[in-house]
Amino acid sequence: MAKVVNIEKCFQMFEDTFSPKIVGDLNGQHVKVVRLEGDKVPWHTHEKEDEMFFVVDGTLDIHEKDKNVTLQSGEFYIVRRGIEHKVVPQGHVKLILFEPEGISHTGRVKAEITEKNSERLKL
Repeated sequence: MAKVVNIEKCFQMFEDTFSPKIVGDLNGQHVKVVRLEGDKVPWHTHEKEDEMFFVVDGTLDIHEKDKNVTLQSGEFYIVRRGIEHKVVPQGHVKLILFEPEGISHTGRVKAEITEKNSERLKL
């Protein structure tokens, strides 16, 4: 069933960081919201999936082996499959992620933030 989703209300439903929450489904993709704070994401690669990072609030650095990109609120960037990368928030950051169902947010790398499944928010 189609419904309007208020992103800010989604962020009000949780405070934990590095734990993406599913808020929508689209053609085999999950729409997720996540809060980030601190340098906890390991260098990793997604062999079969591109990853889109849309910054809702804050500043996010995306490091790739050959370049660094800084995103501000209202900007997005797509890390292409096979590119080793890590993300580092500057302070507290709110993101929307568009990712294929079943993607591991740290690729094959296991880290303290690695979660097997993302929680679905009850909207």
